[in-house]
Amino acid sequence: MTVLAMFDKLKALNEKYAEISERLSQPETLNDPALYRNLMKEYSSLTPIVEKYREYLAAEKSLSEAEELRRSESDRDFLEMINEQYSSAKEDISRLSEELKILLLPKDPNDNRSVILEIRAGAGGEEAALFAHSLMRMYTLYADSKRWKVEILNLNETELGGVKEAEFSVEGAGAFSRLKYERGVHRVQRVPETESQGRIQTSTATVAVLPEAENAELDIDDKDLKIDVFRASGAGGQHINKTESAVRITHLPTGLVVECQDERSQQKNRDRAMKVLCSRLLEKKQAELDAAYASERRSQIGTGDRSERIRTYNFPENRLSDHRIGLTLYKLDSVLNGNLDEVIDALATADQAAKLAAEGQE
Repeated sequence: MTVLAMFDKLKALNEKYAEISERLSQPETLNDPALYRNLMKEYSSLTPIVEKYREYLAAEKSLSEAEELRRSESDRDFLEMINEQYSSAKEDISRLSEELKILLLPKDPNDNRSVILEIRAGAGGEEAALFAHSLMRMYTLYADSKRWKVEILNLNETELGGVKEAEFSVEGAGAFSRLKYERGVHRVQRVPETESQGRIQTSTATVAVLPEAENAELDIDDKDLKIDVFRASGAGGQHINKTESAVRITHLPTGLVVECQDERSQQKNRDRAMKVLCSRLLEKKQAELDAAYASERRSQIGTGDRSERIRTYNFPENRLSDHRIGLTLYKLDSVLNGNLDEVIDALATADQAAKLAAEGQE
Protein backbone atom coordinates (compact mmCIF):
# COMPACT_ATOMS: atom_id res chain seq x y z
CA MET A 1 0.00 0.00 0.00
CA THR A 2 1.41 3.38 -1.02
CA VAL A 3 1.56 6.26 1.46
CA LEU A 4 -1.10 8.12 -0.56
CA ALA A 5 -3.41 5.10 -0.58
CA MET A 6 -2.86 4.62 3.15
CA PHE A 7 -3.94 8.15 4.00
CA ASP A 8 -6.89 8.00 1.60
CA LYS A 9 -8.04 4.91 3.48
CA LEU A 10 -7.50 6.59 6.86
CA LYS A 11 -9.50 9.62 5.77
CA ALA A 12 -12.37 7.37 4.65
CA LEU A 13 -12.29 5.43 7.95
CA ASN A 14 -12.34 8.68 9.91
CA GLU A 15 -15.43 9.84 7.99
CA LYS A 16 -17.12 6.46 8.50
CA TYR A 17 -16.36 6.60 12.22
CA ALA A 18 -17.99 10.03 12.51
CA GLU A 19 -21.02 8.77 10.59
CA ILE A 20 -21.41 5.72 12.90
CA SER A 21 -20.99 7.96 15.95
CA GLU A 22 -23.88 10.11 14.75
CA ARG A 23 -26.09 7.10 13.95
CA LEU A 24 -25.54 5.64 17.41
CA SER A 25 -27.28 8.62 19.00
CA GLN A 26 -30.33 8.51 16.71
CA PRO A 27 -33.68 7.21 18.11
CA GLU A 28 -34.14 4.58 15.37
CA THR A 29 -30.79 3.04 16.33
CA LEU A 30 -31.44 3.17 20.07
CA ASN A 31 -34.80 1.44 19.52
CA ASP A 32 -33.25 -1.40 17.48
CA PRO A 33 -31.01 -3.55 19.78
CA ALA A 34 -29.58 -5.63 16.91
CA LEU A 35 -28.65 -2.55 14.83
CA TYR A 36 -27.20 -0.80 17.89
CA ARG A 37 -25.11 -3.88 18.74
CA ASN A 38 -23.73 -4.17 15.18
CA LEU A 39 -22.91 -0.47 14.96
CA MET A 40 -21.21 -0.53 18.37
CA LYS A 41 -19.10 -3.50 17.26
CA GLU A 42 -17.97 -1.61 14.15
CA TYR A 43 -17.45 1.59 16.16
CA SER A 44 -15.26 -0.26 18.70
CA SER A 45 -13.17 -1.89 15.97
CA LEU A 46 -12.54 1.50 14.30
CA THR A 47 -11.78 3.42 17.52
CA PRO A 48 -8.05 2.48 17.90
CA ILE A 49 -7.12 3.36 14.32
CA VAL A 50 -9.20 6.57 14.18
CA GLU A 51 -7.76 7.80 17.48
CA LYS A 52 -4.24 7.09 16.18
CA TYR A 53 -5.03 8.88 12.89
CA ARG A 54 -6.29 11.94 14.78
CA GLU A 55 -3.07 11.92 16.84
CA TYR A 56 -1.19 11.93 13.53
CA LEU A 57 -3.22 14.88 12.21
CA ALA A 58 -2.53 16.81 15.44
CA ALA A 59 1.20 16.12 15.06
CA GLU A 60 1.09 17.31 11.44
CA LYS A 61 -0.64 20.51 12.52
CA SER A 62 1.96 21.07 15.24
CA LEU A 63 4.76 20.57 12.70
CA SER A 64 3.15 22.99 10.25
CA GLU A 65 2.74 25.65 12.95
CA ALA A 66 6.37 25.24 14.03
CA GLU A 67 7.60 25.55 10.42
CA GLU A 68 5.64 28.76 9.94
CA LEU A 69 6.95 30.29 13.20
CA ARG A 70 10.55 29.34 12.37
CA ARG A 71 10.36 31.45 9.20
CA SER A 72 9.06 34.55 10.99
CA GLU A 73 10.52 34.40 14.51
CA SER A 74 13.81 36.08 15.39
CA ASP A 75 13.78 35.88 19.22
CA ARG A 76 16.48 33.40 20.19
CA ASP A 77 14.78 31.85 23.25
CA PHE A 78 11.44 31.57 21.54
CA LEU A 79 13.08 30.07 18.46
CA GLU A 80 14.65 27.38 20.65
CA MET A 81 11.17 26.44 21.93
CA ILE A 82 9.84 26.35 18.37
CA ASN A 83 12.69 24.07 17.28
CA GLU A 84 11.86 21.69 20.14
CA GLN A 85 8.23 21.64 19.02
CA TYR A 86 9.35 21.01 15.44
CA SER A 87 11.64 18.08 16.41
CA SER A 88 9.03 16.55 18.69
CA ALA A 89 6.33 16.77 16.01
CA LYS A 90 8.62 15.15 13.41
CA GLU A 91 9.37 12.25 15.77
CA ASP A 92 5.67 11.83 16.53
CA ILE A 93 4.78 11.78 12.83
CA SER A 94 7.39 9.10 12.11
CA ARG A 95 6.28 6.93 15.05
CA LEU A 96 2.55 7.35 14.41
CA SER A 97 2.99 6.58 10.71
CA GLU A 98 4.52 3.18 11.56
CA GLU A 99 1.82 2.47 14.13
CA LEU A 100 -0.88 3.30 11.57
CA LYS A 101 0.68 0.90 9.05
CA ILE A 102 0.38 -1.89 11.61
CA LEU A 103 -3.20 -0.97 12.51
CA LEU A 104 -4.14 -1.09 8.81
CA LEU A 105 -2.80 -4.61 8.33
CA PRO A 106 -5.50 -7.20 7.51
CA LYS A 107 -6.96 -8.56 10.74
CA ASP A 108 -7.33 -12.25 11.49
CA PRO A 109 -11.14 -12.58 11.74
CA ASN A 110 -10.70 -15.01 14.63
CA ASP A 111 -8.46 -12.79 16.77
CA ASN A 112 -11.19 -11.67 19.16
CA ARG A 113 -12.53 -15.15 19.79
CA SER A 114 -12.17 -17.50 22.72
CA VAL A 115 -10.32 -20.74 21.98
CA ILE A 116 -10.34 -24.48 22.42
CA LEU A 117 -6.80 -25.51 23.32
CA GLU A 118 -5.70 -29.12 22.81
CA ILE A 119 -2.50 -30.62 24.22
CA ARG A 120 -1.30 -34.15 23.43
CA ALA A 121 1.78 -36.00 24.64
CA GLY A 122 4.06 -36.88 21.71
CA ALA A 123 7.33 -38.79 21.54
CA GLY A 124 8.84 -39.68 24.91
CA GLY A 125 6.38 -41.88 26.79
CA GLU A 126 5.66 -40.90 30.39
CA GLU A 127 8.14 -38.02 30.27
CA ALA A 128 6.17 -36.55 27.33
CA ALA A 129 2.95 -36.87 29.34
CA LEU A 130 4.56 -35.05 32.29
CA PHE A 131 5.68 -32.31 29.91
CA ALA A 132 2.14 -32.04 28.49
CA HIS A 133 0.95 -31.50 32.06
CA SER A 134 3.54 -28.70 32.50
CA LEU A 135 2.26 -27.01 29.32
CA MET A 136 -1.32 -27.28 30.51
CA ARG A 137 -0.35 -25.66 33.82
CA MET A 138 1.58 -22.91 31.97
CA TYR A 139 -1.40 -21.98 29.77
CA THR A 140 -3.81 -22.10 32.71
CA LEU A 141 -1.61 -19.71 34.72
CA TYR A 142 -1.24 -17.44 31.68
CA ALA A 143 -5.02 -17.38 31.22
CA ASP A 144 -5.44 -16.53 34.91
CA SER A 145 -3.06 -13.57 34.51
CA LYS A 146 -5.28 -12.28 31.66
CA ARG A 147 -8.45 -12.95 33.67
CA TRP A 148 -9.65 -15.38 31.04
CA LYS A 149 -11.92 -18.23 32.10
CA VAL A 150 -10.54 -21.77 31.75
CA GLU A 151 -12.85 -24.78 31.55
CA ILE A 152 -11.60 -28.37 31.28
CA LEU A 153 -13.45 -30.20 28.51
CA ASN A 154 -11.61 -33.51 28.44
CA LEU A 155 -8.62 -34.79 30.39
CA ASN A 156 -6.83 -38.14 30.03
CA GLU A 157 -4.22 -38.43 32.80
CA THR A 158 -1.52 -41.00 33.55
CA GLU A 159 -0.92 -42.67 36.90
CA LEU A 160 2.21 -40.56 37.50
CA GLY A 161 0.38 -37.25 37.06
CA GLY A 162 1.10 -36.76 33.38
CA VAL A 163 -1.40 -35.87 30.67
CA LYS A 164 -1.89 -38.03 27.59
CA GLU A 165 -4.30 -35.49 26.16
CA ALA A 166 -6.20 -32.47 27.41
CA GLU A 167 -8.81 -30.23 25.87
CA PHE A 168 -9.92 -27.03 27.55
CA SER A 169 -11.62 -23.80 26.59
CA VAL A 170 -10.09 -20.41 27.28
CA GLU A 171 -12.78 -17.73 27.23
CA GLY A 172 -11.90 -14.07 27.00
CA ALA A 173 -11.62 -11.23 24.50
CA GLY A 174 -8.54 -11.64 22.32
CA ALA A 175 -7.61 -15.10 23.60
CA PHE A 176 -7.05 -16.41 20.07
CA SER A 177 -4.97 -13.36 19.06
CA ARG A 178 -2.43 -14.30 21.76
CA LEU A 179 -2.61 -18.09 21.97
CA LYS A 180 -2.58 -18.76 18.21
CA TYR A 181 1.23 -18.48 18.27
CA GLU A 182 1.39 -21.57 20.52
CA ARG A 183 0.29 -23.98 17.78
CA GLY A 184 2.82 -26.67 16.94
CA VAL A 185 5.24 -29.18 18.45
CA HIS A 186 6.90 -28.21 21.76
CA ARG A 187 10.10 -30.03 22.73
CA VAL A 188 11.47 -30.51 26.24
CA GLN A 189 15.02 -31.45 27.28
CA ARG A 190 15.45 -32.50 30.91
CA VAL A 191 16.65 -35.26 33.20
CA PRO A 192 13.67 -37.45 34.19
CA GLU A 193 13.28 -38.15 37.91
CA THR A 194 13.58 -41.87 37.13
CA GLU A 195 16.94 -41.39 35.34
CA SER A 196 19.73 -42.50 37.71
CA GLN A 197 22.59 -41.69 35.31
CA GLY A 198 21.62 -38.03 34.94
CA ARG A 199 21.06 -38.35 31.19
CA ILE A 200 18.95 -35.71 29.47
CA GLN A 201 15.87 -37.01 27.67
CA THR A 202 14.13 -35.23 24.80
CA SER A 203 10.35 -35.48 24.61
CA THR A 204 7.56 -33.64 22.81
CA ALA A 205 3.96 -32.52 23.12
CA THR A 206 1.71 -31.04 20.44
CA VAL A 207 -0.50 -28.00 20.93
CA ALA A 208 -3.47 -27.05 18.74
CA VAL A 209 -5.40 -23.79 19.17
CA LEU A 210 -8.87 -23.67 17.63
CA PRO A 211 -11.06 -20.54 17.49
CA GLU A 212 -14.26 -21.25 19.39
CA ALA A 213 -17.34 -21.49 17.19
CA GLU A 214 -20.41 -19.37 17.75
CA ASN A 215 -23.77 -21.12 17.63
CA ALA A 216 -25.05 -19.04 14.72
CA GLU A 217 -22.17 -20.10 12.47
CA LEU A 218 -23.06 -23.78 12.25
CA ASP A 219 -26.30 -25.61 11.58
CA ILE A 220 -25.83 -29.16 12.87
CA ASP A 221 -28.63 -31.63 12.21
CA ASP A 222 -29.30 -34.05 15.08
CA LYS A 223 -29.56 -36.93 12.63
CA ASP A 224 -25.91 -36.31 11.69
CA LEU A 225 -24.80 -37.08 15.26
CA LYS A 226 -24.14 -40.46 16.84
CA ILE A 227 -24.05 -40.09 20.63
CA ASP A 228 -22.65 -42.85 22.84
CA VAL A 229 -22.54 -42.84 26.62
CA PHE A 230 -20.17 -44.90 28.75
CA ARG A 231 -18.61 -45.04 32.18
CA ALA A 232 -15.82 -42.56 32.78
CA SER A 233 -12.38 -43.88 33.63
CA GLY A 234 -9.47 -42.22 35.36
CA ALA A 235 -5.84 -42.76 36.26
CA GLY A 236 -5.30 -45.14 39.14
CA GLY A 237 -9.01 -45.66 39.63
CA GLN A 238 -9.64 -42.01 40.43
CA HIS A 239 -12.86 -40.23 39.48
CA ILE A 240 -14.43 -43.37 38.04
CA ASN A 241 -18.21 -43.04 37.80
CA LYS A 242 -20.55 -45.92 38.43
CA THR A 243 -23.05 -44.36 36.02
CA GLU A 244 -22.67 -43.83 32.29
CA SER A 245 -21.85 -40.13 32.41
CA ALA A 246 -19.06 -39.97 29.79
CA VAL A 247 -20.14 -38.92 26.29
CA ARG A 248 -18.73 -39.62 22.84
CA ILE A 249 -20.17 -37.68 19.90
CA THR A 250 -19.47 -38.72 16.30
CA HIS A 251 -20.32 -36.31 13.50
CA LEU A 252 -21.29 -38.82 10.80
CA PRO A 253 -20.79 -36.65 7.66
CA THR A 254 -17.20 -35.80 8.58
CA GLY A 255 -16.22 -38.67 10.89
CA LEU A 256 -15.08 -36.25 13.60
CA VAL A 257 -15.19 -37.83 17.08
CA VAL A 258 -15.19 -35.93 20.39
CA GLU A 259 -15.17 -37.40 23.90
CA CYS A 260 -15.84 -35.71 27.22
CA GLN A 261 -15.79 -37.44 30.60
CA ASP A 262 -14.50 -34.78 32.98
CA GLU A 263 -17.88 -34.02 34.55
CA ARG A 264 -20.05 -36.42 36.54
CA SER A 265 -23.16 -35.13 34.77
CA GLN A 266 -23.93 -36.70 31.40
CA GLN A 267 -25.64 -33.48 30.22
CA LYS A 268 -22.61 -31.34 31.12
CA ASN A 269 -20.29 -33.75 29.30
CA ARG A 270 -22.59 -33.65 26.27
CA ASP A 271 -22.65 -29.83 26.26
CA ARG A 272 -18.86 -29.66 26.51
CA ALA A 273 -18.34 -32.27 23.80
CA MET A 274 -20.65 -30.27 21.50
CA LYS A 275 -18.59 -27.14 22.18
CA VAL A 276 -15.42 -28.92 21.02
CA LEU A 277 -17.18 -30.50 18.04
CA CYS A 278 -18.53 -27.12 16.90
CA SER A 279 -15.05 -25.58 17.06
CA ARG A 280 -13.59 -28.44 15.04
CA LEU A 281 -16.38 -28.20 12.47
CA LEU A 282 -15.90 -24.44 12.19
CA GLU A 283 -12.22 -24.98 11.60
CA LYS A 284 -12.98 -27.63 8.97
CA LYS A 285 -15.44 -25.28 7.28
CA GLN A 286 -12.86 -22.51 7.13
CA ALA A 287 -10.21 -24.92 5.87
CA GLU A 288 -12.43 -25.97 2.98
CA LEU A 289 -12.88 -22.32 2.03
CA ASP A 290 -9.19 -21.59 2.34
CA ALA A 291 -6.66 -24.21 1.26
CA ALA A 292 -3.84 -22.27 2.88
CA TYR A 293 -5.61 -22.41 6.23
CA ALA A 294 -6.02 -26.18 5.85
CA SER A 295 -2.28 -26.51 5.29
CA GLU A 296 -1.58 -24.38 8.36
CA ARG A 297 -3.90 -26.55 10.50
CA ARG A 298 -2.09 -29.73 9.49
CA SER A 299 1.21 -28.07 10.36
CA GLN A 300 -0.06 -27.35 13.89
CA ILE A 301 -0.02 -30.99 14.87
CA GLY A 302 2.71 -32.60 12.80
CA THR A 303 3.60 -36.11 13.88
CA GLY A 304 4.91 -35.20 17.31
CA ASP A 305 8.38 -36.19 16.17
CA ARG A 306 11.30 -34.56 17.99
CA SER A 307 12.57 -32.86 14.82
CA GLU A 308 9.29 -30.99 14.22
CA ARG A 309 9.38 -28.28 16.83
CA ILE A 310 8.51 -24.64 17.21
CA ARG A 311 10.05 -24.28 20.65
CA THR A 312 12.50 -26.03 22.98
CA TYR A 313 12.32 -26.00 26.78
CA ASN A 314 15.77 -26.86 28.16
CA PHE A 315 15.59 -27.45 31.91
CA PRO A 316 19.32 -27.90 32.73
CA GLU A 317 20.07 -24.46 31.22
CA ASN A 318 16.76 -22.83 32.31
CA ARG A 319 16.48 -21.91 28.62
CA LEU A 320 13.54 -21.39 26.29
CA SER A 321 14.24 -21.17 22.54
CA ASP A 322 11.57 -20.27 20.00
CA HIS A 323 12.96 -21.55 16.70
CA ARG A 324 10.59 -19.57 14.46
CA ILE A 325 12.11 -16.20 15.35
CA GLY A 326 15.44 -17.16 16.92
CA LEU A 327 14.37 -16.03 20.39
CA THR A 328 16.30 -17.35 23.41
CA LEU A 329 15.40 -16.56 27.02
CA TYR A 330 17.16 -17.86 30.13
CA LYS A 331 14.05 -17.71 32.29
CA LEU A 332 12.30 -20.99 31.59
CA ASP A 333 11.06 -21.29 35.17
CA SER A 334 9.28 -17.93 34.85
CA VAL A 335 7.70 -18.83 31.50
CA LEU A 336 6.41 -22.15 32.82
CA ASN A 337 4.78 -20.20 35.65
CA GLY A 338 2.59 -18.47 33.07
CA ASN A 339 4.74 -15.44 32.21
CA LEU A 340 4.36 -15.86 28.46
CA ASP A 341 3.89 -12.25 27.36
CA GLU A 342 7.53 -11.63 26.44
CA VAL A 343 7.51 -14.66 24.12
CA ILE A 344 4.11 -13.92 22.58
CA ASP A 345 4.92 -10.20 22.13
CA ALA A 346 8.06 -11.14 20.19
CA LEU A 347 6.11 -13.56 17.98
CA ALA A 348 3.37 -10.97 17.34
CA THR A 349 5.98 -8.35 16.41
CA ALA A 350 7.68 -10.75 13.99
CA ASP A 351 4.29 -11.60 12.47
CA GLN A 352 3.52 -7.90 11.96
CA ALA A 353 6.92 -7.30 10.39
CA ALA A 354 6.36 -10.16 7.93
CA LYS A 355 2.93 -8.78 6.98
CA LEU A 356 4.36 -5.28 6.52
CA ALA A 357 7.06 -6.68 4.26
CA ALA A 358 4.43 -8.55 2.22
CA GLU A 359 2.32 -5.38 1.93
CA GLY A 360 5.35 -3.50 0.66
CA GLN A 361 5.89 -6.03 -2.12
CA GLU A 362 2.35 -5.75 -3.45
